[in-house]
Amino acid sequence: MKREIEFEAVSIPSSNRPLRFDEKLCIGCGRCVEACQVDVMIKGKPPVVLYPGECYYCGGCVMECPCPGAITLVHPLMNQTKFVPVKGYNHVNV
Repeated sequence: MKREIEFEAVSIPSSNRPLRFDEKLCIGCGRCVEACQVDVMIKGKPPVVLYPGECYYCGGCVMECPCPGAITLVHPLMNQTKFVPVKGYNHVNV
């Protein structure tokens, strides 16, 4: 006799949104969910990110996705900075 078990999942509120899905491109295959090293999401179309603060930003989900552009990995603002060379400064002569 097979018993059916139901679970209720509630997304943890966070200002961090590491993964964004394009619902038009996502096919709901769940390959991204399986590739996630820290299990931050569950299967769905698109997957539901339950624990956004736990994301490692490894990009495994993006690389595993068979639909280019369906998942976008968005790094935190502090990781999005770019180093701009300072005019007149030559690091070789330091």
